[in-house]
Amino acid sequence: MSTPVLLSWSGGKDAAWALHHLQQRDDVHVVALLTTLTEGYQRASMQGVRLDVLQAQADAAGLPLLPSWIPQACDNALYLQRMTATLHEAQQRWPGLETLAFGDLLLQDIRDWRTQQYAALGWKTLFPLFGSDTLTLAQTMIDGGLRAQLCCVDTQHITASFAGRAFDRSLLAALPTAVDACGENGEFHTCVSDGPMFSHPLALTQGETVLRDSRYAYTDFCLQADAGASAVTR
Repeated sequence: MSTPVLLSWSGGKDAAWALHHLQQRDDVHVVALLTTLTEGYQRASMQGVRLDVLQAQADAAGLPLLPSWIPQACDNALYLQRMTATLHEAQQRWPGLETLAFGDLLLQDIRDWRTQQYAALGWKTLFPLFGSDTLTLAQTMIDGGLRAQLCCVDTQHITASFAGRAFDRSLLAALPTAVDACGENGEFHTCVSDGPMFSHPLALTQGETVLRDSRYAYTDFCLQADAGASAVTR
């Protein structure tokens, strides 16, 4: 029997491609998408993807969305407290579930932190994309049909003009050489609208871009009122 897996879900390309990768395996099956949301904003923490967009992504993947809510000011202890409660809920809902998967690519310290923190809670961790060459992976995602836009840009690494741009080969060519092709060092985050992990594309409309904390340029993406549309529009 295959192992049930709970996948950490940000709404971005790495989580989406991790889902696609896991969907190809016979030894595991994803039972739900776990997302961390900030109270008062109704958005994925850090990435800023709206809750209704996250839900639409989960629906397109044919999976439940399991939210874990954290306050706007949240230290690590409170984060783990809230996450522990959510993981307990998940195990009540899916008996035998004890594996968390993440879309991390190359940061060993982040992987070690996750492994240690969740092992203390009795959970195993899985990193299906870890160790990938990020430029090759980015090109594979794009050629494989993944469609995403930059929803958050760290202006200490790249200019705010990158916010809202499509994650495509022209973007890869335009990124400064010091910037990771997948934004794995936090240079940017994405919002996925289509890909082989989805049964259908999401119809999203690009909204305004705002600068927060004098550093992060966030571009808003909303579901189109006309769900029959399939393109991302500005």
